[in-house]
Amino acid sequence: MTDASLDTTGSKPAVRLERHLPDPPAVVWQAITEREQLKAWFPCDVIVEGGRWEVGATITFPFPSEVIDMTLTGTVLAVDELRLLSYTWGENEVLRFELHPEGDGTRLVLSDELQASWAARNAAGWEDCLDRLAGLPVEADAWQRRFAVYSAAFESQIGPQEGPPADYKG
Repeated sequence: MTDASLDTTGSKPAVRLERHLPDPPAVVWQAITEREQLKAWFPCDVIVEGGRWEVGATITFPFPSEVIDMTLTGTVLAVDELRLLSYTWGENEVLRFELHPEGDGTRLVLSDELQASWAARNAAGWEDCLDRLAGLPVEADAWQRRFAVYSAAFESQIGPQEGPPADYKG
């Protein structure tokens, strides 16, 4: 699936992905806010200061050492329980999760405002993550295939696309 779109209307570009999940918003909210559930699909650990998602709380994002030796920090920007969660992810990105009731399930909209040259790699990565969240299998070469498609699609709009960081071990 290569279903990310590029939004260039803001001050920085953003990749946007949507998934219909069969669970109601309360269950999806837990999946995006509870540390143990995040570990099943998010690319790194998510440690919220004080354990509560509140505006202004500091977040630490340690990546597994077998993937990359890196820890990002962030700050919670917005919380509207069961509807919206937004926070900074490192120095250059803002993640925004919107939950919309849809039938018996939820439409999850993920937006990643980022540095232009990271759009293709992050779109491919978030697609893998959202597949895991939805309980779908992730093929071993899925990221590479998706990255190639997104690079071709995004380069003409926002310039050359970078692959993984140099110290990435995955």
